[in-house]
Amino acid sequence: MSKQIASSLLKDEKPNALDSSELFSDKDKKEIINRLTDESEIASRLQLKTKVDSKADWKKIQSRVVVPKRTHYWQYAAAAAVVIGICTTVYVVKDNFNGSSVTEPIIVNNQIVPGGHKAILTLETGEEVNLVKDVKYTAKNLQTNGEELVYNEGSDPELNSEEVAYNFLTIPRGGQYQITLSDGTHVWLNSESKLKYPVRFVQGETRIVELLYGEAYFDVSPSTMHEGAKFEVINKAQSVEVLGTEFNIKAYKDEVTVYTTLVEGQVKVRSQGLVEDLVPNQQSKLNTETHTIDVSQIDVYNEIAWKDGVFSFEDKSLKDIMTVLSRWYDIDVVFETKSLESERFVGVLKKNYSIETILSIFQKANIINGFEINNKSVIIK
Repeated sequence: MSKQIASSLLKDEKPNALDSSELFSDKDKKEIINRLTDESEIASRLQLKTKVDSKADWKKIQSRVVVPKRTHYWQYAAAAAVVIGICTTVYVVKDNFNGSSVTEPIIVNNQIVPGGHKAILTLETGEEVNLVKDVKYTAKNLQTNGEELVYNEGSDPELNSEEVAYNFLTIPRGGQYQITLSDGTHVWLNSESKLKYPVRFVQGETRIVELLYGEAYFDVSPSTMHEGAKFEVINKAQSVEVLGTEFNIKAYKDEVTVYTTLVEGQVKVRSQGLVEDLVPNQQSKLNTETHTIDVSQIDVYNEIAWKDGVFSFEDKSLKDIMTVLSRWYDIDVVFETKSLESERFVGVLKKNYSIETILSIFQKANIINGFEINNKSVIIK
């Protein structure tokens, strides 16, 4: 339940007319989210696993809360917070938790640090510009403040010519970055991702960008502001057509599944003759090997929490979790005991935690027996 609460607090956004509520002051929000992700409190909350059935309690609360159709999903969390207060931040799908470490971790020359704002901008000329936090860059119709790259339509004659130039934004392992395209569409790019996009869009024509690989969250500028022009995201496996909406696409090179998660609005997913229309809180899973698309209802926050500075894992296998962490911390992970790969974990963890802190949480939860860190390699025991 805390992951839903975290979704609203981390956004730090002002409520709209339907969202108007004074349930929490800004100070309250900061205090709650700090408590929800405070490593010193996580282990003690783990012990509540045997006393609290989070999913069952959440269903009871949902059945009693009436939410307007246009209300964002975070309102469920606010109502839940009022009804039952702050609940367990982390719990594990494992019954033998005893809260004690099995073996002392081995740390040798730890070179692992959390990821940060960094990217490589490739201009049409082939020139590469390294973008890092707090370093500004300006050129023609673009500028960056070290965290976000912003394009403007501008009045440069070259930009208004018939020929459209394309740039690339590459996010390395251990990186993240944001970009505002010339039409006002805002994109968050996760670690190990690459986006191809035009420097400007042709007015009235479909606005097309390409997610070559990786993960990106799109907040699309409405078509009504662009002479009805649709917006389309393509990659080698599928295309996603939208009019103006918010959605997340995960299409990593080392994964056979492409995940498209709709937060708001409506999208159409196409792949080699297959077509699926998604509504909010639905996710399509395109298997690139079997060429099938499955659509299901999901907890949206788990899929988009990464852009708000947290990891939200719901019944994820340790193998999948370490894959996510390996991209953010730019590490190599080895399971000394292969059976640990299938252990399950549910939790909300801050992305600025050290890798030692996260692994210690897993150990205290009795998911792993121990771990070893050597330079940028992690061995799970």
